[in-house]
Amino acid sequence: MNKLKKALALILALTVICALPITASAAPVDEATIDTSRTGNLDLYKYDLTSAEKDGIWDSSYVSTGVKDENGVEAVLGNPERVSPLNANGNAYGYAVKGVEFTYLKVADIRTYTESEEGVEHVEVLYGMQPTENNNAFLAALGLTTSDRYAPADDTVDGLTMYYYRSGKLIDGLHDALAANSTVTKNALEKFIHDNHGIAMTETDAYGHTSAGDLPLGLYLLVETRVPEMVVDTTDPFLVSLPMTSVNGNNADDGGERWIYDVTLYPKNLTGIPSLEKTLREAPDFQAPPEEMVKLRSSTSAKAHEYSHTDTASAGDLIDYQIISTLPSITSASSYLTDYTFVDTLSKGISYLKGDVVLEFYKDEACTDWITTWAEPSDRFLVSYNTASNGDSVMTIEMTASGLNEINTSKAVYTGAEMVNSGYSDCTVRISYQARVNSDGSVVYGDQGNDNDVVLQWKRSNTSYYDTLVDDCHLYVFGIDVTKQFADGKGDFSKVEFVVHNDTDDYYLVASLNKDEGVYYVTGHTAEEKDATHFIPVESGKLVIKGVEDDSYTMTEVKTSNGYTLLKNSIKIVITKGEIENLCDIYGTDALGLLQNDPRYANVDPGRYHNMPQKHLEHHLLSASATVDENKVTMTKDGESDHAFVPFTIVNTRGFDLPQTGAAGTWMFPVFGLTGLALAILGIVLLTKKKAVKD
Repeated sequence: MNKLKKALALILALTVICALPITASAAPVDEATIDTSRTGNLDLYKYDLTSAEKDGIWDSSYVSTGVKDENGVEAVLGNPERVSPLNANGNAYGYAVKGVEFTYLKVADIRTYTESEEGVEHVEVLYGMQPTENNNAFLAALGLTTSDRYAPADDTVDGLTMYYYRSGKLIDGLHDALAANSTVTKNALEKFIHDNHGIAMTETDAYGHTSAGDLPLGLYLLVETRVPEMVVDTTDPFLVSLPMTSVNGNNADDGGERWIYDVTLYPKNLTGIPSLEKTLREAPDFQAPPEEMVKLRSSTSAKAHEYSHTDTASAGDLIDYQIISTLPSITSASSYLTDYTFVDTLSKGISYLKGDVVLEFYKDEACTDWITTWAEPSDRFLVSYNTASNGDSVMTIEMTASGLNEINTSKAVYTGAEMVNSGYSDCTVRISYQARVNSDGSVVYGDQGNDNDVVLQWKRSNTSYYDTLVDDCHLYVFGIDVTKQFADGKGDFSKVEFVVHNDTDDYYLVASLNKDEGVYYVTGHTAEEKDATHFIPVESGKLVIKGVEDDSYTMTEVKTSNGYTLLKNSIKIVITKGEIENLCDIYGTDALGLLQNDPRYANVDPGRYHNMPQKHLEHHLLSASATVDENKVTMTKDGESDHAFVPFTIVNTRGFDLPQTGAAGTWMFPVFGLTGLALAILGIVLLTKKKAVKD
């Protein structure tokens, strides 16, 4: 990528700056000499080179001549039939880049210098400037000093000392400085033009056009000082001579034959985007100190384990969320990020823990090559919370000036002087935090799911332009709906009790009864049966448990109404999640012109442009099915969810009566007892008499 950008920079620099004349070529007299009574005009058109090359309608072999090329350039790259919707700033046409600001500054006068050496006349065009501190700073940015001037041409003009420089020296100086350290050179020239009150041109319009007219003749420095959010690499600063000598190129073949006072330039931009993905998982089922939990959430194994766009959980569970975003390219100060904000939203059935947000920066997309970590409280970012009108919880993570400065200028990644990128350019930030599933009716139960989305907004130096990316994930929670009955319709429901064991995760459910709703909401779990909740049907016989996930459960009746038999076996309940055909439609909802799966960045050769090809995101939504004692049941609806609760009926029958049990049958026991006693006494008497007769 660095080679491509340097090649493009070289093409532009050589195309424009090589037009700085070295000698006046043969031409008609009226065109061969500079008309000092005239002024010059500049027209610039900015186009998205990335998309144009990707679409196969442009390549970098085009040679700009300084002459307006309506058919070869503007009709192709500014085609009004191709409309690119932007944000509140309206449309752009063709591949035009709207919202770019160039600033220009006259840095030298133009002069035809004549000298005689050994009787031979020597004539050439030179560029003169005073040896002031500001001008010396300009030369220093090009790696030059006043000693690089053409000393024989030193002169005093209107009482001011003037040093003159050959165009070749300026060309080589700028080229070598950009090649050695593009970022440092860009920043130095951007600062120079700002400190010396350069004049900002109007922002490029919907056709990518801007202009400046009636300019005094001389040498001008042009710097791209503000760019919209899509620009990842600003045009290298360049020099333009007004007038400039004509050059051969795609739309001109009269190179070296005339002076051009109306110069049209087509500097290009590379564009690109950040990435954004939000996923979740059920948090590990153990407790640790907060600082240890942060480490666990930040570990490589944690990032790789079970995070997905869809998952299920029980009420009361902690949920780990992660937001991963690869930052866009950052080069010079003009491309610095001025806003990088995440607006995260949780459905109202899920609540932020708060105070636990962690930002980790990595050199790679896989989040293995760590750079640094920011954790609350931090001066690098601010976290705020509010509640949306529909009751959803909203968390905003906004980079502070200090955080943006580190992102834009840190030397932790790009340390070499020759490197083009700056700060955390193209690095990845991973945001993690936790939330808890509520144990109440605010949760959406069933396959409608609880949406959890995030919106990334970013801006660069032109803060009027911004764009967004959006992603989301979904959390699903289910329920159990039991109808308890007595075969004779006479039992007491309040005497019936069940415990529920999660066989998958080996724990018992703990829940709380909302008496007004007649619903049990799961609040947690326990390993010990003695601590498990005993679920008791309400007066109608209904037993509704809300807040279970897709697992296997055993429901055991541990007590029933007096005179009725307990169930012989426990009841086996299995809830199974599964993907459905429907895809999440979040990726088609961005109204600002950039979609998560934007076709402009989908089919791009890997490695050619930063953050491209863009990762294609899609995920199927979930539903659920269930069995009770291995018999398939049809899950029932709840609100907009078609599959929310596992329904089944439990019937208790009367127990078998003991013979004549109760007060009415007790008389026979003493009768039978006394009769038996009398017969025993009679037997003993008879045996005694018989023995006496024998004796």
